Amino acid sequence: MQKTLVRYLKGVGPKMADILSNIGIETVEDLIYYFPREYEDRRDPVPVAKLVPGKESIIKVELVKISAGRTKRNFSIIKGKVKDDSGTTSVIWFNQPFLVRVLKPGISMFISGKLERDPYSGEIVFVPRNYDVINDLNRNDLIVPRYGLTEGISQKILRRIIKTALEGQLSSIADPLPDYIKQKFKLPPLQESILTLQFPSDMNKMPDARHRLAFDELLTFQLGLFYNKKKVDQDAGITFDVEGGLINKFKNILPFSLTKAQQKVIEDIMADMGKKKIMNRLLQGDVGCGKTVVALYAMVVAVQSGYQAAIMAPTEILANQHFNKIKSFVDDIGIDVCLLTGSENKLRNETIEKLNEGKPLIIVGTHALLEAPVKFGRLGLVVIDEQQRFGVEQRLTLRRKSEKLDLLVMTATPIPRTLALTLYGDLDRSVIDEMPPGRTRIITRYVQEGERTKLYEYIRTQIASGRQAYVICPLIEESEKIDLKAAEEEVKALKKIFPEYKVGLVHGRMKGEQKDKVMSDFLKGNIDILVSTTVIEVGIDVPNSTIMIIEHSERFGLSQLHQLRGRIGRGQEQSYCFLTGNPVSDSAKGRIEAMLKTTDGFKIAEADLKLRGPGEFVGVRQSGLPNFRVADIIKDEEIIREAREAALMLIQKGFSPQSFNIKIWGNRLE
Repeated sequence: MQKTLVRYLKGVGPKMADILSNIGIETVEDLIYYFPREYEDRRDPVPVAKLVPGKESIIKVELVKISAGRTKRNFSIIKGKVKDDSGTTSVIWFNQPFLVRVLKPGISMFISGKLERDPYSGEIVFVPRNYDVINDLNRNDLIVPRYGLTEGISQKILRRIIKTALEGQLSSIADPLPDYIKQKFKLPPLQESILTLQFPSDMNKMPDARHRLAFDELLTFQLGLFYNKKKVDQDAGITFDVEGGLINKFKNILPFSLTKAQQKVIEDIMADMGKKKIMNRLLQGDVGCGKTVVALYAMVVAVQSGYQAAIMAPTEILANQHFNKIKSFVDDIGIDVCLLTGSENKLRNETIEKLNEGKPLIIVGTHALLEAPVKFGRLGLVVIDEQQRFGVEQRLTLRRKSEKLDLLVMTATPIPRTLALTLYGDLDRSVIDEMPPGRTRIITRYVQEGERTKLYEYIRTQIASGRQAYVICPLIEESEKIDLKAAEEEVKALKKIFPEYKVGLVHGRMKGEQKDKVMSDFLKGNIDILVSTTVIEVGIDVPNSTIMIIEHSERFGLSQLHQLRGRIGRGQEQSYCFLTGNPVSDSAKGRIEAMLKTTDGFKIAEADLKLRGPGEFVGVRQSGLPNFRVADIIKDEEIIREAREAALMLIQKGFSPQSFNIKIWGNRLE
């Protein structure tokens, strides 16, 4: 269909078009694909006499009388009396004074809401959520759509505008799916599905219609992923020398044996790097499983083959840790390792010059690697650590530094399979699902406020035996609005509780040199208790730290709690994570419960995805995941599988996302 601006639709105009743009509606097509968020089924209204206080209900009544009033604080109240064959009830609308002019005694109405106690009079009244005058409806409107709104437009007006768009434009929407796809996956026609979702006359047809629209969204996204993957696979890449003296030396100097899972992933990576194809691989693995060593193996292969290898980390602290760890491994085999972060240092210009010249080396850096002055003379491999902290554009910017480089993206946030299929369908996927031997399981406990003295005594005994502790706070400074323990206040309190021990502080507002100094002191054992914000969430490795207290744990996300917990349990001693706070909401209680039940990152990720939904879990804008209007990547695993199968069939027949133009809400592939 043609892209007609919504302002030219009958009954809209420039002013209403501006209002609609606030909910993402710019064209008539946008309007047609703006589906309801819920429906009111008015086919079986509840008799007034059977209303239950606090329970959402729909009643079909006659308005007996209506009057306007004011509260003591001068708020508007519209009071009404309604009846049906079973009885009468009072109805109250708050702050809607115009209703006394719109609603007249004698009209018939559908009203949805619930019986509640009037906070002013104390009587039990029916408080409406929505209402419609029955004369304004026809008999097919008993299942009423409810849309997400913005200021300046009502449900009634939006329904009318959408109906106008459907009446004038629905027939011009072509169904892009070939018949064999619709037959194979038992999909109803597109126009019929759109109409059913917008204005259903039969709730039994809703599941099939929703399936069709969700399929279309997921198919388009999967087509894009497959198409991108196909293009990358067709491009000639670098054939690396995966065998040789340098990699053999590296294997010989490793002070530990690789796990079977690490060996399997290395085989996957070497198979990619040894072919004349571009590697695009996602490496998943829980905190502490040994992803960095696997990535280093690939970087040594790149250097051995005469190329530069870059590893990009999200923070300077993690970049410095990677630099020190990598340098300690490969110094003795003659590989040059450089560091490039946002902080100025005397080697910065020399490092940039080495990169420009194309000298084979390993470069460890932050976002500084993306800056314009940084040019790579012979970049062959890029490793991105904690990839979910980098946006799609940042990854593309680094890729543009060289035409044929291999890409390995790593994450310690285990991504459930359903989400991985959707989000990373264009990447080959490897998983390290085994921890190195000797790692002890972290014991997690929830501590009531009354048990704090006992907790501090336990920490004292642990520190006395040579251990160290983290205390994590959600804020930097005390806030008058939010009653949380701030990191700076916590340091003062802990110094009084533990006067015999050294208490340190690290947080995100400190300069890089300051943070590095504190973390170095903690690693050396010069600090016994380190108070920190989530700046230590990623990458800090202090084997002697066996205790973690997370203050106000209800303020953290589940995956974030798991990442923080992963900072302990790095050595041989038993480690403990103590959660404090006041989890009032169901979601907060669910996060705490999940933390107490398991330390398995994949189970944590599944729970987190269910609690927060996919958008928050991965960060829609950062990840490139579209804001699906119909599809639900948590519940629609079967549709995702179908869409992947269909996308592969279509790609094999020569379709591209551009030629196969299906609507994705908020993210068109055009």
